[in-house]
Amino acid sequence: MSFPIKTCVVCGEEFELKPGKPGFANRCPECSVAETETDKEKRHLSAEERKAEAEANAERRKAIRDLLYKKDR
Repeated sequence: MSFPIKTCVVCGEEFELKPGKPGFANRCPECSVAETETDKEKRHLSAEERKAEAEANAERRKAIRDLLYKKDR
């Protein structure tokens, strides 16, 4: 049984799309592995940074909610 041949959107190389391949279906295994490694290297935030990010996200949600549900006056 042959597997479909795909072209990687990152590097342009052709690869066989096999079941159970890690990563995205449109990226070769080498490019998929490179991306998963960078996901593991996420920066850890301090308590102050997490609090500031949470406050900023709350303000964004409030602004979007106000825009979506603003009554015409």
